[in-house]
Amino acid sequence: MKWDFKFYRGKKVLVTGHTGFKGTWLCKMLLNAGAEVTGYALNPPTIPNLFTICQLEKKMKSVIGDIRDLEQLMRVFQETRPEIVLHLAAQPIVRESYKNPVDTYETNVMGTVNVCECVRKTSSVKSFLNVTTDKVYQNNEWEWGYRECDPLDGYDPYSNSKSCSELVTHSYINSFFREQGIAASTARAGNVIGGGDFANDRIIPDCVRAAMDKREIIVRNPHSTRPYQHVLEPLAAYLMIAKSQYEDGKYAGFYNVGPDDCDCVTTGTLVEMFCESWGDCCTWKIQSDCGPHEANFLKLDCSKLKKVFGWKPVWRVERAIKETISWTKVYETGGDISAHMDQQIKEFMKEEI
Repeated sequence: MKWDFKFYRGKKVLVTGHTGFKGTWLCKMLLNAGAEVTGYALNPPTIPNLFTICQLEKKMKSVIGDIRDLEQLMRVFQETRPEIVLHLAAQPIVRESYKNPVDTYETNVMGTVNVCECVRKTSSVKSFLNVTTDKVYQNNEWEWGYRECDPLDGYDPYSNSKSCSELVTHSYINSFFREQGIAASTARAGNVIGGGDFANDRIIPDCVRAAMDKREIIVRNPHSTRPYQHVLEPLAAYLMIAKSQYEDGKYAGFYNVGPDDCDCVTTGTLVEMFCESWGDCCTWKIQSDCGPHEANFLKLDCSKLKKVFGWKPVWRVERAIKETISWTKVYETGGDISAHMDQQIKEFMKEEI
């Protein structure tokens, strides 16, 4: 089976969080598929940032606004009349959530309430997907992957706020969406890597910055295990879910989206792969900063997504790292980032699933 997103041609799609790393890649995929895309988000969270670099604001309707502002968000929904809504807007950093827990909960919980309310009151919407995280689960740090039926109870303010976001969505499905005929799902993705992520406190962006500056990479916790995957993996799955449930509501549900077990590697292994691919005598060292609690072991069981859709991961973690470095080298030399992203999307989409 191959990816097929011709369905999106001419479809009105609203993406929250479109100025972020994942949001920019998602909008690029949608635009390439011929969708009519509207984005709603704060200004890009970093300088530099992928959204500005690939000049997406010239190719779509970009609305700068706060997800916590229900009145403005509702106006955008009523003006654009989307058929499909993909909710990615969030405060996404664990360590930031310890510094600003109130903002994190307001954005990730009340932001979801506001999006759900706008979906409820916009008759054009047929398909809604709330993107959460692998960290929504009560993490017992056991050896097997979490399934969609496991308890939702994230530990830190970020993870817990995303657990709450799931519950908000579940309530809106039960109370409103099902009766209205709106197909709604949540997708719980693992740790994504790829070109154009400039965020702080993320391992691959930290590696890229150090390598470009010819510094030694600092690793806080090399023994932590995470489900690492290229950013295109979950984004393609999101589009697959949103499309399928638009066409048939039986596909609406709650789905884990992550790599196979062989790609759930330790941070140390990931950094070693990065150094080998980067070359130029790139090295790393362990340096704990005695920061707040972060999970040591986390995996997802994606059996449901595989069974329901016949899905499987496309790029192994080694390929994900190579594609990230390929993007970075183009950026470093002032190359055509937009064209390079298009090429990476094309390469990914031609793979069998």
